Amino acid sequence: MSEQARDRFELPKEMRSMAEARLDQARKTFEKFLSGAQQTAGTIEERGATVRAGAKDIGAKAVSYAEKNVQASLDYAQSLLQAKDLTEVMRLHSEYVQTQMRSLAEQASEMGQIVSRAAMDAAKPKN
Repeated sequence: MSEQARDRFELPKEMRSMAEARLDQARKTFEKFLSGAQQTAGTIEERGATVRAGAKDIGAKAVSYAEKNVQASLDYAQSLLQAKDLTEVMRLHSEYVQTQMRSLAEQASEMGQIVSRAAMDAAKPKN
């Protein structure tokens, strides 16, 4: 490029200063954006850990309930095998159903509390 062509494309000093200031402002704004995004990502990771912990509690409780319910069913089946007559079968069945209904209601209540607590923990702001 000739010196004359270079001079034609050169920005006036004021425009260059203004462009540099805008570029510096844009760079600072972008750095603030990145910093905010990193903080948000950190918060999401922390909440993710909280959610994972809550999910782990929920999963453990669900497995515990399943074990308890399967054991109750096996005990019920065992008791049916030892029943002497139809009247005893009907009594055992009635007791089993009532016990299971109470147990399922308690389990549903406990699970609701665990899920609510996990949701509240996940929603808490991390300071």
